[in-house]
Amino acid sequence: MDPATDRHDPASRRVVPAAPSTVDFHSHTARSDGLLEPLELARAAREAGVRLLSITDHDTLAGYRELRAASGDEVLAGLDLLPGVELNAVMGDRPELIESEVHVLGLGVDPDDDAFEGVLQRQRGERRVRFGRMVDRLRAIGLPVDSALADVPPAGDDDALGRPTLARAMITLGYAESVEDAFRRFLSRGRPAYVPRGGLGPIEAISAIRAARGVPSLAHFSEAPERRDLMTELIEAGLQGLETYHGSFDAPTVARLHALAGELRLLETGGTDFHGDRETYAEAHARLWVPPKVEATLREALARDRDQVAGTLRAPRVA
Repeated sequence: MDPATDRHDPASRRVVPAAPSTVDFHSHTARSDGLLEPLELARAAREAGVRLLSITDHDTLAGYRELRAASGDEVLAGLDLLPGVELNAVMGDRPELIESEVHVLGLGVDPDDDAFEGVLQRQRGERRVRFGRMVDRLRAIGLPVDSALADVPPAGDDDALGRPTLARAMITLGYAESVEDAFRRFLSRGRPAYVPRGGLGPIEAISAIRAARGVPSLAHFSEAPERRDLMTELIEAGLQGLETYHGSFDAPTVARLHALAGELRLLETGGTDFHGDRETYAEAHARLWVPPKVEATLREALARDRDQVAGTLRAPRVA
């Protein structure tokens, strides 16, 4: 069953939140492939009851840094920020995996680590090259998006370009009905405008996050129980967490991932994975349940490095 459909079905096995979640360790802003500006997302999260938020934009910490700089804004009152990032890690030719890649969240990374910022800059560079090649492919098949992209605010060096921007341009021009439609027909592996991703592999991604004193957690990998070989490989490389609570997971999926995390002694993480194309933040948050113990164990893991906890977990209040 399609999780995106399942979670709207009253008769489904969806997760019923026990209470509003006070944490969200997976969200996106306009600095990568989300629609909201960082301050807009922070406001929406706080209004929904979130008290600890991690913006995990792809390959950039720009959203977190914007909020840290705005730490005196009343929107951020009562809201703690955890620096985070999502790295799309390339697995080579692995047809059994979606687009031959896995996504690794880096939670609690040091936002001022120059070496890690260098890694992110290289990732963003790979994204720009890929983005341009996909624009060329769309043009070659008679679906130019240049006019729609001209209306998009120019991406800065700290912004991470991605396919959702192309998909939204295609919607504007009438080439697609939704982001999902654009991906399904044009932008996914095997489709006419698809270009393979370049950049870090998962072991490199995990190593970079650990070097930046963060906790690497495998994101939205619902097939983890069936991929013990890969899980073992990643754990040996330093993987510390598994996203067991995700906006698209139904109750049986959560139960399976929770059991696996316990068996493999992985930290559990969870979040909305909010982007903004389908729904408001409040709607995405209403489906999310991340038990309080998840926050507690993650804080404990980060606190093992005293230098780390002093500069991250309590921002913006002490940033």
